[in-house]
Amino acid sequence: MRGKAFVILICGIALLTLPSCRAISSLLHDGDVVAQVGRHKLYKSEVAALIPDEASADDSLKLALQYINSWASDLVFLDIAEEQLSKEELDVAAELEQYRRSLLKYRYEQRYINERLDTLVSDSQIDEYYQSHVDNFVLEIPIVKARFLRISSDSPSVEPIKKKMSSPVLSELMAADSLAYFSAVKYTDYGDNWIDMVTLARDFGADYAELLSSMKNGFIEKKDTDGKLNVAYIAEFMPAGEIPPVEYCRERIKNIIISVRKQTLVSDLERDLLTDARDRGRFRIF
Repeated sequence: MRGKAFVILICGIALLTLPSCRAISSLLHDGDVVAQVGRHKLYKSEVAALIPDEASADDSLKLALQYINSWASDLVFLDIAEEQLSKEELDVAAELEQYRRSLLKYRYEQRYINERLDTLVSDSQIDEYYQSHVDNFVLEIPIVKARFLRISSDSPSVEPIKKKMSSPVLSELMAADSLAYFSAVKYTDYGDNWIDMVTLARDFGADYAELLSSMKNGFIEKKDTDGKLNVAYIAEFMPAGEIPPVEYCRERIKNIIISVRKQTLVSDLERDLLTDARDRGRFRIF
């Protein structure tokens, strides 16, 4: 058995070293079968279907050989398993049947849910859930309302933009956005939305705790490895351990409510199916 497997693997390795693109032409056009492992055959139509029409000759060759070797590797393992495993180990009927049942059950549940699930969640429902479960929303990470700027550190627009982006006046914020459009690498006004500090820290490519420790007068500034100046203005800050406002939790609460509805639909479906089966005499306990 070892010798047989070794020969097949050597053939697989040889395929990887074919010298020219003529090989792929030969593989796909000289006859229907392009590879064989024991009793298993791979046909040209199966390989050709995986190669995009726009692929170059070299890319086509690589894709074909990758697939052929992957196909061969799987079947080498299969052949070895079928020869080496015991009769009991080869019997996978029970596992396959269990998988089939689980898959069909899942598919029907998804169709049932998709046909009946109400995904509309009103503000009043969100507010009600928030008030009833407020202690579940304690912050693990600080949240902020912020504006972020990336700009060349020697740009003459640095200070004017910083001044305007820290203003509470809407016209000044609009002016900051306009000025940044022409002179900054990136400018993001998160508006009146709360974001967690991890999200803001991604803009800096730094740890959020490090950023908070350097905050001064609402500003966080850090140069990156490209020499650009990253600046964030923190308009509002809420530390970890506090309970955030409902608007920060809105999307999370919406997802929770919809998830509960899904679970209710599935539970009701299982109960109704069992009840119906009992009523029809299809389900009995002896």
